[in-house]
Amino acid sequence: MHVRDVDLNLFVVFDAIYSEGGVSRACFRLNLTQPAVSHALSRLRAMFNDPLFVRRNHVMTPTPLARQIITTVRQALNGLETTLTHTHRFDPAQTPKRFVIGLRNNLEAPMLSALINRISTVAPLVEIATVRSERNNLERELAAGTLDVAIDTLLPLSAEVRREQILTEHIAVFARRGHPELGTRLDKKAYLRMEHVCVTSRRSGLSFEDFQLQRLGLTRTVRLTCQNFATACHVVSRSNMLLTASESAASVLEDPGLLQCFPCPFPISPHVNYLYWHATAEDDTTNQWLREQLRAAAALLAGSRFSKKNRRAVKARPRVGIPLPASLAAE
Repeated sequence: MHVRDVDLNLFVVFDAIYSEGGVSRACFRLNLTQPAVSHALSRLRAMFNDPLFVRRNHVMTPTPLARQIITTVRQALNGLETTLTHTHRFDPAQTPKRFVIGLRNNLEAPMLSALINRISTVAPLVEIATVRSERNNLERELAAGTLDVAIDTLLPLSAEVRREQILTEHIAVFARRGHPELGTRLDKKAYLRMEHVCVTSRRSGLSFEDFQLQRLGLTRTVRLTCQNFATACHVVSRSNMLLTASESAASVLEDPGLLQCFPCPFPISPHVNYLYWHATAEDDTTNQWLREQLRAAAALLAGSRFSKKNRRAVKARPRVGIPLPASLAAE
C-alpha cells in the first residue's frame, strides 16, 4: 500500500479516538457525526487488519498495534501541521489554537496565573491545557506533538529536544502570619523543632527537601504529607506547621498575606526549571509565540513579592548546592 492510496484524514480520526478514549468524544472533538467517525474507524481496521480499539468498561482501549503506531502517526500529523503553520502566519489575536504544556505540580498555579494574565486580552481564541507528563515519555510526547512544550527540571534528553533555563526558584519556608513561636526570623533550631507539611506525589521515599536535609545529616518532623501546594498552603495558614517549598508556593492562596515567608535556614538547592520543545518545532512561529509568552510569564513570576524578599535574604549568606538525582527533582 502506498501513501497516495490512503486518506490521511483517517489518521486524524485515529488520533482523536486514541486521545479521547471513545467514538462519541472523538466526534465532539472533530465536529463530525458518529456515522462518519465509525465509518473512518472501519476503514482503518480494514487497512491494518486489526481492530485497533476494543471496548472495555465503556472505554475504547487501544490494541497493541494501535499503541505501536500512535507515536509515528502523531509525529506525521504534527509535521503536517507545522508545514501548514509556516505557510499561514499565526495571529494570536485571530487564530484559534489549543496549546498543551507539560507542567509539574509545583509550578502549575503560579505559572498559569502569570501566563493567562499576559495572554487573555492579546490572544482571546487561544486555549491552554496543562498535563503531567512522565519524564521517561517527555521526548516521545514532544516529538509526537501531544505536548507543544514542557517545563521541568534538567533532564537527560537527546539533542532533538531543545531546552533553555527559564526560571530559578529558591527554597523558602512558609508559616502562618502571627505564628506564636516565630518572630522576624526562623533559625535552624526552630525549624527542626517544629512540625512540617510535605508536598509530594510519591507514595514512599524521601521528598526533594527531605533528601537534601538527609544529606546534611538532618531529619525534620513531617506531620502531614499531601499532593499539592494549594492544600499545603491552606493547612499552614490555619496551623502552626511549616511548609518548605519554592518561593512562589504562596501564590496559590487567594490571600498570600495569610503567610509569612522566611529564607530556608539550611543550604537547600533551588528548583531550576527548563523550557523544553522539540527540534521540529524550533522554527514554528506558533510554538515560538508560546515560548515567548512562557518566558515573559516566568520573568513576571520571578519578580513576585516573595521572590524579591527571598533573593535579598539568600544573597546575605553563602549557599552550597546539593546535587540531586533526576528521580528526586522537583515534584
